[in-house]
Formats: sequence, C-alpha cells, structure tokens
Amino acid sequence: MAFDAAKHARFRAQMAKRIAELKGKTEDSLDFAMDHMMQDRVDSYFKVEEGLEEIDRTLALIEEELVAIQDQSGAFRLQSRLEFVEDRFEEFDSEIRQRPKRRRRRINFADFFKTAGGGGEIPAARGEIGSVSEAYAVLGLELGTAMAQVTAAFRQRAKKLHPDARKGDRSAEPELRRIIEAYQYLKEQLSVSMTEPPREV
Repeated sequence: MAFDAAKHARFRAQMAKRIAELKGKTEDSLDFAMDHMMQDRVDSYFKVEEGLEEIDRTLALIEEELVAIQDQSGAFRLQSRLEFVEDRFEEFDSEIRQRPKRRRRRINFADFFKTAGGGGEIPAARGEIGSVSEAYAVLGLELGTAMAQVTAAFRQRAKKLHPDARKGDRSAEPELRRIIEAYQYLKEQLSVSMTEPPREV
C-alpha cells in the first residue's frame, strides 16, 4: 500500500532521526572502548570495534534505501532492519561498558529474514536437521561443544553470511537458513545450565 505524502514525510523524518542518533551513539561507544578497553581487554576491543563498524556500514545502507521507500511494506522491512541493528548496538554497548544487557524482545529469525531480506517470502528450510550431531556439523563444531560456544559460532557465521555483510548479495541465504535451523535445534536440545551437553550414543 502506497504512502500518502504526509505519512511518507513523517516516516522518513523519524527513521532519519533514529539513524542519526544511533550513528552518534556508535561513535561515542567506539571512543569509550578505545579509552577503557585497549589495555585490559584488547581482544574484546577488536571484536566490538568490528561489530560497531558493521553497524555503521549497515546504517549507511539503510539510509540509501530510505530515499527509495514508496510503500508501507517497504517501510516495514526497513524499520525491522533498523530495530535489529539497534538491538545489536545494545549488545556491543553493554559489553563495552560492562553493564547487564538490556532485556530485549525475542527476534524470530524467520520473520527477520522475511521482512528484512529485501522482499518476498523466503522458503523455509525446516525439518532438514535431524540430530544433535548433524546440527553441530552444520555449524562446524565438535559434538558436545557447550552452548556458549555454539552461540558464538552461530553469530560469527550468520554475520558473514548476512546480505548486509555481502553488499546485498543474497546467494548465501540457503546456507544462512541452514545454520539458523541448526542453532535453533541445538537451543531446543541443550540447556545452558548444563555443564556437559548431552552426547549421542
């Protein structure tokens, strides 16, 4: 459904304001990280620096797409992407400032890639992962790897395969969907509180 002129102008102004605010916060967080992390937490610094630079690149892409938005479905997709980036920033900022992470809404990855991936529905790749060992293999991990390492590996792979990190190239989406399914399968099977994840016989 097309925007009327007034709604279109309001949406663009609100989005532009949020983007500008997040850019400012990202720059402040990077300065804070350089001042407080370089000596004691250098490995963490390089990780958050890379993450904040990725956020900055994604915001530039969203700004470019904002100019071309003409209808409500496009606006919804772009707003979903910005919300996802805002949540990512909160994760990095929490790590930089060593404060508890804010309680975030749960992100349904299927919905995210449907709305943020640039258009039509992405066919679901459900039911392909049939065992814990297969899920570990898809993520390139050894059977029995703890859930914390599973999450870290998933985030690293997903970040590399996401279209925003590939200059809009969506050719890796089948692999991205598969690692999402593997991660969700392991989340259901493993408990974070366990000291030793279950191993298959």
